[in-house]
Amino acid sequence: MVTDKFYFPKKKMTRIVDLRSDTVTKPTEAMRAAMASAEVDDDVLGNDPTAFRLESEMAKIMGKEAALFVPSGTMGNLISVLTHCDIRGSEVILGDNCHIHIYENGGISTIGGVHPRPVKNNDDGTMDIDLIEAAIRDPRGEIVYPTTRLICLENTHANSGGRCLSAEYTDRVGEVAKKHGLKLHIDGARIFNASAALGVPVDRLTRAADSVSVCLSKGLGAPVGSVIVGSKSFITKARRLRKTLGGGMRQIGILCAAALVALQDNVVNLESDHKKAKLFADGLNQIKGLRVDGPLETNIVYIDIEEGSRTNPGKICKELENRGILLIPESLSRLRVVFHHQISASDMQYALSCFQQAVSGVQTENGN
Repeated sequence: MVTDKFYFPKKKMTRIVDLRSDTVTKPTEAMRAAMASAEVDDDVLGNDPTAFRLESEMAKIMGKEAALFVPSGTMGNLISVLTHCDIRGSEVILGDNCHIHIYENGGISTIGGVHPRPVKNNDDGTMDIDLIEAAIRDPRGEIVYPTTRLICLENTHANSGGRCLSAEYTDRVGEVAKKHGLKLHIDGARIFNASAALGVPVDRLTRAADSVSVCLSKGLGAPVGSVIVGSKSFITKARRLRKTLGGGMRQIGILCAAALVALQDNVVNLESDHKKAKLFADGLNQIKGLRVDGPLETNIVYIDIEEGSRTNPGKICKELENRGILLIPESLSRLRVVFHHQISASDMQYALSCFQQAVSGVQTENGN
């Protein structure tokens, strides 16, 4: 992902439609009110009641024994991998195009001494089961090989366009893990999006996993944080690692209060986000020079600039910036937009019209 420039508007706009990510949402008034009145205590000492409420609720929703609030999804994944792979020289099997492998600073290696063994991700975000099994090291070769201890999946799979991994597929990977005495971790940053798209309860999608990380500040719209879930013994070890990594915070109930509102108010909005994304993609496919391929399942839309077009992602982003539309260039020929609960149907239609104008070169005043 090209992230060195995020295209903030240089002048005051009458209308802003921020499609850079589902992480850009602002706290709702209900969240701000909950944060202001949250009952808090010192969570490092294990006494914050609002954190306890959030963790208990998330563990219940995800079908696990316990949960732990962490500052970010990156830390959640790092803690999970390091908890499972607590011996340096361990190896984790993961997708070659997954978030842990591409976008998390190689933390599992640089901090944890864990060796990644990437397996090719298919277009739908899965890895072939036989390739996963073939990547597991033979214990008889431990004199020369790292020791395989963990398999990681990502659901939804962001770099595949927010594709969903089915419960059946996850079960099959879980069976391989158990067969070989391994653990299974799911990077479930957008697992609630997968649940909404598949019409399957979240705990069904996580049943085979030993641990799951869930982002609260993406589609759910909370301002800060993620939660990791697993067994009580897993979370006990994870809590200690959180402190080691600097993630032990004090009165975090202020943040957890907003997350509780997100769970109550925003999960129901995810299906609407997906519908708007599909309508947007359909509209883009009517614009000459643009193309959105493949099944669109959730809230992420990748837009390809067709070969021979007289434009490119940088030019389009610049034109759209002038109209108050913010998005991210993904590559030299691709753009990414992400829908969230603060993008209305009217915003979606406005963005479509701005794309049409940007590609055709029509100049208009922002918001008109």
